Amino acid sequence: MVSMVAVAVAAIGSPAATVARGYALDPTARSYSGSYPVTVTGTQHGNFTGCLTLTRSGSATLVLGSQKFPYGTYLVGNRIFVATIQAQGYSQNAGLLFIAPAGRQLGQGVYEEVYGGENFKSGALAFGAKGGC
Repeated sequence: MVSMVAVAVAAIGSPAATVARGYALDPTARSYSGSYPVTVTGTQHGNFTGCLTLTRSGSATLVLGSQKFPYGTYLVGNRIFVATIQAQGYSQNAGLLFIAPAGRQLGQGVYEEVYGGENFKSGALAFGAKGGC
């Protein structure tokens, strides 16, 4: 089974995307800066809602209840949005990925939690309105 991360990386890896400061400079990439409610459902280890904040410089942070994840980046390429948040306390090989179509708004997508290069948890991803958290 092909991982959604592999599909997203393959799609973004086109020569059309220009990478700088950790994110692809798709003409719309900076327009996504702001805070978005994110809801993940259908996971094998529990559903959750949080707040994903994106900056114009390409950094991303996540808040899940009282838990804060301050280290992350995002990119937009080939109309695909990918945010990667470092999962603290596990290792440098742990990450939370938010993958969705990028149009005028961020669409419904896929969430994947990766530990040691393996999928640990995945589910359906829904973005709320920009500024909603």
